[in-house]
Amino acid sequence: MIIMIRLETISFHQQLVITPPESGLSLQGTVHIPGDKSISHRALMLGAIAEGETVIEGLLLGEDPRSTAACFSAMGAEISELNSTEVRVRGIGLGNLREPNTILDAGNSGTTMRLMMGLLASHPDRFFTVTGDNSLRSRPMSRVVKPLQEMGAQIWGRDNAALAPLAIQGQQLKAMHYHSPIASAQVKSCILLAGLMADGKTTVTEPALSRDHSERMLKAFGANLEIDHETNSVTIEPHPVLKGQKVIVPGDISSAAFWMVAAAIVPDSDLTIENVGINPTRTGIIEAMQLMGADMTLEDPREVAGEPVADLRVQYSQLKGCVIGGEIIPRLIDEIPILAVAACFAEGTTIIKDAAELRVKESDRLAVMAMELSKMGANIVEHPDGLEITGGAPLTGTEADSHTDHRIAMSLAIAALNAHGETKIHRAEAASISYPTFVETLMDVCEIE
Repeated sequence: MIIMIRLETISFHQQLVITPPESGLSLQGTVHIPGDKSISHRALMLGAIAEGETVIEGLLLGEDPRSTAACFSAMGAEISELNSTEVRVRGIGLGNLREPNTILDAGNSGTTMRLMMGLLASHPDRFFTVTGDNSLRSRPMSRVVKPLQEMGAQIWGRDNAALAPLAIQGQQLKAMHYHSPIASAQVKSCILLAGLMADGKTTVTEPALSRDHSERMLKAFGANLEIDHETNSVTIEPHPVLKGQKVIVPGDISSAAFWMVAAAIVPDSDLTIENVGINPTRTGIIEAMQLMGADMTLEDPREVAGEPVADLRVQYSQLKGCVIGGEIIPRLIDEIPILAVAACFAEGTTIIKDAAELRVKESDRLAVMAMELSKMGANIVEHPDGLEITGGAPLTGTEADSHTDHRIAMSLAIAALNAHGETKIHRAEAASISYPTFVETLMDVCEIE
């Protein structure tokens, strides 16, 4: 029997070893993906600051939501043991976060840190210190610190408060109209959360549409928002009464993206991915794959707790190169690493542009994907804001590295399915940040021919 996929532990890290059989393989069956990470964070946060109890079904059990839960537990919210069936959050009400007796640790989660800072800055007479792991402490925080300071927040930290650890002295914040230079759901959400306790209406205008999970959930919990789609602006009124809700978390389209690409590039594959959130601000990956010629069908479209959901059936097809850039980028920014893998197996050249934001994620994802796919033999050129990939070059198994980035680890694993020979992916445990069961699912769907 060929052992095609295995995990090894080497020097306290996991190494994922993938060896496609010479006889070929295909991916078959149904995939159940984890809950949406973005929605899981927001459900925990809003549940913590609402009045009464919030019940969350389908919460992602990755490390990032665990960091959010730990931070808000330290500030007084009562959060039951995390599981994917039912999590109960007993909120403490808007404006009642307690000053913790410890440093708040966001782990690897930029969403936790940036969104939470909007709430912390708006609590007068309370002092907070926030930090994260080595990766998060190197990621830019000035994009939220500067607008918060314009609202009157007092924030100190490394590099003139651009890097964590950060110290925050809560203040009565002033309302503002912030014109964000980038389309970022984290920046927008941070300012909207700060606006919950400002002295008037707060507005955020973006250059392009970013994810709207915060707006949808804030409305569900009782906040008053005005949304202007023509100008990409959101206005929030201060001091709402937030009430605990039942939240059903759909499957994460960012996790589904790995299986979309896998089924599209591995011959004879046919996968159905169930319960995928298809919020219009997140469906850039579907549009990009369809532009590349993927055989993809949306089945049983429906709405679950205010979020659109569908099952996605993806079958193998010959992809073709295309240009991916402009307004679609904010709607697929997290999926670009796996799109780069798809491009390796497409006919012609794929150009990914306007994606410089990827350089300040958990790793420099443009540089890392160019480096690691080049090791495997891909014809790939790195540009300041993207990648140029000419498909058709056969990939060969090699020793690769996740760079402790969950999306890099999983993207390289999908690339390895179509490579000749053995691929070893070092520090593969990074996948647990957003997809703890990724390797088990990979083993389940692979069929040796």
